[in-house]
Amino acid sequence: MSLERMLTVRVERISRETPEILAFELTHPWGRGLPGYEAGAHIDVFMPGGFSRQYSLARWSPDAPSNAASYVIGVKREAQSRGGSASMHERVREGDLLAISAPRNTFPLRSEATRHLLLAGGIGMTPLLAMAQALAARSTDFTLCVFARSEEHLAFADALQSPALAPHLRLHLDQGDAPQRIDLRALLAERVPNTHLYVCGPGGFMKAVREAAAHWPEDALHTEYFAAPTDANTGTGLPFTLKLAQRGIAVPVAADQTAVDALHEVGIDIPVSCQQGLCGTCVVEGDGEAAEHRDFCLTGTERRTKVALCCSRAKGQELVLQL
Repeated sequence: MSLERMLTVRVERISRETPEILAFELTHPWGRGLPGYEAGAHIDVFMPGGFSRQYSLARWSPDAPSNAASYVIGVKREAQSRGGSASMHERVREGDLLAISAPRNTFPLRSEATRHLLLAGGIGMTPLLAMAQALAARSTDFTLCVFARSEEHLAFADALQSPALAPHLRLHLDQGDAPQRIDLRALLAERVPNTHLYVCGPGGFMKAVREAAAHWPEDALHTEYFAAPTDANTGTGLPFTLKLAQRGIAVPVAADQTAVDALHEVGIDIPVSCQQGLCGTCVVEGDGEAAEHRDFCLTGTERRTKVALCCSRAKGQELVLQL
């Protein structure tokens, strides 16, 4: 569990979006405002049964950056659930109190972009819905492409059809008419200058988009994964040493040990959450050029000066961190 700021929230409302997805609205137990956030942010939710999962915040408002009245998350009941989504669907009720983390954002809109292309697969719509709302409020050029099995499986349909978003929406339904479906390779074949691409969805969808956008500049492609891809290199490696520049000490990391675990063993606290290189909680400044990066949260540019310690290792015998 991350040691960052924790909050207690009340489950104000639960609504069914699709046969598999519930939306949870979370408020302060005493009616106060909640910490603000920018579109693309997520929270950790600690639920009955000892489970914790990360969920993107699915709603943006002009006041959200400073003070949010509530948080809204969407939770899909996974058939192969490890317990988290089952707990939210079966054990959480309106009026319950839950512990959550404060919002954090490793999937922000990029200020340098002049056009934004948002691709959402299934429940991956949640962070991109908030992004679309923020972009519409700023009158920024964007397109939101939503991929779903059918209209019955389309979450947050009312928000998508709002006057602010409907003109920017392209909807792909697997069970819909062929002319309405979106060809990813055709969509991504040419990149308009200064366009940035944001993608969130299940593993197969993410892989298809990355293959179709393989020619896009790495720093123009931004992804948020539900879980590390099945072909990800998350195993062990060779032993190496962490050099902590600010402390002037060296910490050995065994072949079967993560950098985070090695630091914890010598009493140096590094907050962690997903432990899969997805959420960015454990990212620190360091010599990224000397790191074997195994994360899915840092851009190519960020990897030059930052390292996700829960999964990444050294290319050689040593890795210098600004700790």
